[in-house]
Amino acid sequence: MVDYHAANNQAQYSAGGPPSYMEQENDWDRDLLLDPAWEKQQRKTFTAWCNSHLRKAGTQIENIEEDFRDGLKLMLLLEVISGERLPKPERGKMRVHKINNVNKALDFIASKGVKLVSIGAEEIVDGNVKMTLGMIWTIILRFAIQDISVEETSAKEGLLLWCQRKTAPYKNVNVQNFHISWKDGLAFNALIHRHRPELIDYDKLRKDDPVTNLNNAFEVAEKYLDIPKMLDAEDIVNTARPDEKAIMTYVSSFYHAFSGAQKAETAANRICKVLAVNQENEHLMEDYEKLASDLLEWIRRTIPWLENRAPEKTMAEMQQKLEDFRDYRRVHKPPKVQEKCQLEINFNTLQTKLRLSNRPAFMPSEGRMVSDINGAWHNLEGAEKGYEEWLLNEIRRLERLDHLAEKFRQKAAIHESWTDGKEAMLTQKDYETASLSEVKALLRKHEAFESDLAAHQDRVEQIAAIAQELNELDYYDSPSVNARCQKICEQWDTLGSLTQSRRESLERTEKQLESIDELYLEYAKRAAPFNNWMEGAMEDLQDMFIVHNIEEIQGLITAHEQFKSTLPEADKEREAIQAIQAEVQKIAQYNGIKLSGTNPYTTITPQSINSKWEQVQQLVPQRDQALQEELSKQQSNDHLRRQFASQANMVGPWIQNKMEEIGRISIEMNGTLEDQLTHLRQYEQSIIEYKPNIDQLEGDHQLIQEALIFDNKYTTYTMEHLRVGWEQLLTTIARTINEIENQILTRDAKGISQEQLHEYRASFNHFDKDHTGSLVAEEFKACLISLGYDVENDKQKRTGIMDTDDFRALLISTGNSLGDAEFARIMGIVDPNNTGAVTFQAFIDFMSRETTDTDTADQVIASFKILAGDKNYITAEELRRELPPDQAEYCIARMAPYTGPDAAPGALDYMSFSTALYGESDL
Repeated sequence: MVDYHAANNQAQYSAGGPPSYMEQENDWDRDLLLDPAWEKQQRKTFTAWCNSHLRKAGTQIENIEEDFRDGLKLMLLLEVISGERLPKPERGKMRVHKINNVNKALDFIASKGVKLVSIGAEEIVDGNVKMTLGMIWTIILRFAIQDISVEETSAKEGLLLWCQRKTAPYKNVNVQNFHISWKDGLAFNALIHRHRPELIDYDKLRKDDPVTNLNNAFEVAEKYLDIPKMLDAEDIVNTARPDEKAIMTYVSSFYHAFSGAQKAETAANRICKVLAVNQENEHLMEDYEKLASDLLEWIRRTIPWLENRAPEKTMAEMQQKLEDFRDYRRVHKPPKVQEKCQLEINFNTLQTKLRLSNRPAFMPSEGRMVSDINGAWHNLEGAEKGYEEWLLNEIRRLERLDHLAEKFRQKAAIHESWTDGKEAMLTQKDYETASLSEVKALLRKHEAFESDLAAHQDRVEQIAAIAQELNELDYYDSPSVNARCQKICEQWDTLGSLTQSRRESLERTEKQLESIDELYLEYAKRAAPFNNWMEGAMEDLQDMFIVHNIEEIQGLITAHEQFKSTLPEADKEREAIQAIQAEVQKIAQYNGIKLSGTNPYTTITPQSINSKWEQVQQLVPQRDQALQEELSKQQSNDHLRRQFASQANMVGPWIQNKMEEIGRISIEMNGTLEDQLTHLRQYEQSIIEYKPNIDQLEGDHQLIQEALIFDNKYTTYTMEHLRVGWEQLLTTIARTINEIENQILTRDAKGISQEQLHEYRASFNHFDKDHTGSLVAEEFKACLISLGYDVENDKQKRTGIMDTDDFRALLISTGNSLGDAEFARIMGIVDPNNTGAVTFQAFIDFMSRETTDTDTADQVIASFKILAGDKNYITAEELRRELPPDQAEYCIARMAPYTGPDAAPGALDYMSFSTALYGESDL
């Protein structure tokens, strides 16, 4: 009969396909005779192994090469170890019946993916020991060893790695293979002691007594672990190199005996990992809540201070307010800007970690959302907006008030000095006993006084106008100003009435009076306006002035020069007036008239005119000096303007350029994410190193404000604009770095390759035509299609990404479209706030979640169920036994009591606890 198993396998091997792992493991010296010692070990071990399974069916074998010849027990063995039914065996005793039964068994083995090289049914039926042992070894490999895998190793390597890990803590044990590493028996005892320490006193074992060690392990395993004795201690000790297959078979029985403990360990590890993630996330949430609360409290305290627009009464108090505001902008606010930026970064990082660990999104407590922080910050900037301008306007107002108040006091003092004694003069009755000439003189004198009185009308009106302006500007000492102004006005009205009354009295007696000296009268008429002109000139020369730029001071200098140009003409008028007085003296002397010594028509003497003229001459250079000093000051201010403008015109474009460069960097793909992160951090450092330029600009700005400079025609940049630009630049680079860090976090946690990330970024940038860093819905849909994402394709739903052929087939089969319902679901994930735009971070979060697997609530529940021994609840003692202390107490504190019908005292509900870890959506 043709051995079609061997023929088929040989054909496959000849076709050029490499031998499978099972083929390699099956290469067991088939071309050589078995070592007699190894054959003996294999006979005993394989027989014991087969009987450990056959006894479940109520039978066993005595001779391995004889009892499998008819194929009946061979088929029964396969049914027991696989749990499946084989075809009905043939009960005939002829050779053909036996071959058919063995072939049915070999067919079943082949159906499990095993290639039986050079093993045919005829050899088994003929009792070929070598082939029979080879067949049993193939069965052992497939059903007892093949599924053993530790850290994705092969079966043999996985079993060896498991042994090494379990025996690592034990002295004198060094498992490197499945032959001589087991000769002294300590490795067998270590495996048992590691899982059942109460069965073996390991410290009493001696390395130089291998027979005792091996017998002890074999007897304990048979008595307590239901592992039949598969080898004799003497056979192992007396063999230079024990048979590897026999040892592997024996050790695999230990592995399966302890598989329950292994499952518990795996379950405990999974739970520890999940709890560690949860604990870290809770810590991050607490940090966020505290930082958010502190920042909101600071904003809450600061806004009322910025909104307080109550003006102060003095310049010093308002200057202190301005200095406090400068300290706020330079010292207090910048750290808060960094805190706000860090808060957003921490929130984004936390949400990324929650998504990566399949946890529900973090919802801060009420009032502490990032949007709440942004809203409060917006209110802060709204309160801050205009506060500095208000302070400067108030300082200007107080400066003008001080100027007006001083001007009021000067004019009031001059007027009060002039009116002193005027009421007494106007109320005297000297004309009643005067001669006619004296009366005429008194009348002319009164006319001169009226002229003088009219000349002073303008000053009184100026005093009233200044008082009115002080009232309108809310001068703090307005009551005293108003009282003084009222007194002056009332006195002025009284003088007017008295003047009118005296004129009427003098005119009644004028008919009786003659001969008024015309020269005296002419002198008086010309001296009065000239004297008033000199007083006005002195007043103007001493008048305070306030200017804000070079043009204004140059205007005052021009006006002063024009005034000086009138002095020669005024000096001629003075000389003419003095000539009149000289003519009076000449006529009186010529006619022998005895003068009284004074001009009867005026109190203005030539001496007083000369004295005031000398004062005017002295005040002119003083005014020159004051104007020149102010010109120097304005030139200095202009220098400050140019100095600030020069720096600002450099810093402003630099900030704008850096913002544009960051925008380009954020959409380019140069190197790995780590390269991009390193480049961005170096870029951030270069920006930070630019800070001295900002500080220098702040210093120039402070000098400008201290000089009370309120405009700058040399630049369009203000310090406020540059501050905002600088803060935005720092925030943007920090956010860009955080985006790359989150991409690295997503890549590492989800196992996304660098090539995939490059593909994601290339597709995203391709459809981000306007370089805004986000995609609208249609752009995002096109981006998904370009990556091969389609709701209709099952393969894509499993893997997320297609190769070129799959993608081409998809486009042909689906018409290159996404279903409306599926796309709506996706948009709900990537754009939960319905902004209509999808950021790159949201895009890669979605792609990583769609293309990778994460732990789920069901997996955690299954792990707890293993630790609980398949119960629907778990106890505190079980948690403390299986988990590290801190994580055990973490679970105990958060698990609700279990209330099911099978509840025991102290039972805890691990199911509701597990689903709570993942949010309501997993219930």
